Amino acid sequence: MEIEASEHGDEQSWTVFRQDRAGGYHTECGELEAAGVADAKREALDTFAEDDPHSLWVVETEYIGEVNGDDVAFGGTTNKSYRFAQTYNVDPAAEEVEASESEQIEAEKQRGDI
Repeated sequence: MEIEASEHGDEQSWTVFRQDRAGGYHTECGELEAAGVADAKREALDTFAEDDPHSLWVVETEYIGEVNGDDVAFGGTTNKSYRFAQTYNVDPAAEEVEASESEQIEAEKQRGDI
């Protein structure tokens, strides 16, 4: 189904994604030109739907980007002190809290925080 740009305005590039069978991930399955999101959805269904039309996403191509390790530091920098029992409101005399405090002090020493 070809939608003419003169009917609905200027066409933009759209990228179509299909949900993987496993569930949470989407894989790029192609690109198309359409004048708006409604036209892009219709064109994606006509072109890429196959058996499961509900698993398609259309995204205007100009808004797709990539984040990598050069842009963002991944891992190792998050403060995970919430995992230690002493950060919760508990009886400070409890054995678990004392053990947690010891573990936290040791972890801070290893990281060089102390």
